[in-house]
Amino acid sequence: MTTTAARAARRDAPPRPRREWWIPASLLALTFVPVAAGAARLVDLSSGRTAENARFFDLPVPVVVHILGATTYCVLGAFQFMPSFRRRRPRWHRWSGRVLVPAGLAAAVSGLVMAVSDRLPAHDNTALMWLRLLFGTLMAVGLVLGLAAIRARDVRAHQRWMARAYAVAQGAGTQALVLGPMVLFVDQPGGGLKAAGMGFAWVLNLAVAEWLVRRSQARQSSRRVW
Repeated sequence: MTTTAARAARRDAPPRPRREWWIPASLLALTFVPVAAGAARLVDLSSGRTAENARFFDLPVPVVVHILGATTYCVLGAFQFMPSFRRRRPRWHRWSGRVLVPAGLAAAVSGLVMAVSDRLPAHDNTALMWLRLLFGTLMAVGLVLGLAAIRARDVRAHQRWMARAYAVAQGAGTQALVLGPMVLFVDQPGGGLKAAGMGFAWVLNLAVAEWLVRRSQARQSSRRVW
């Protein structure tokens, strides 16, 4: 009986902080390529107008806002998904959230502006534009609903909506994994294939986020029952 109780206690005990560092580490690794690409784009814009960057140079403010907002949101947000870190530093979690929500909204809204204002690149198509509008809107709505949920003291809904918004924001990292090998070894995919690959990456991120947050909440509920 004692052995069984001890095993149950070990199973239901909160995970050790060291074991949880894989969460922010993985998210930071996923966002490395988009962050590096964004930094390169800022350097490119600061160097003056060229034939390659003319499309971005015509609308520089949304581009800069999107890069800075998305970088802040993805990098800082990676640490919000470490349960022990949130428990040990609740004030940090709240104050960083006050940075993350505006940064995430800035990234989402500027992305929507670019989706409808930019001239479509050679390898994009209308389907991809609509996908960007759909998921950009979902990210913005998720942030607003997540903020409303925590103001209403609904922690579970807050966690789910924030996880969904972050999953959309990390779409660029997953898209690099999905489409990157094709770009390296074959060629830049055409409009339909590129849209399918980017859409798949967004849906995959949302599915994984939904599964992880629901599993975490189920574990928390089982601990309260015990």
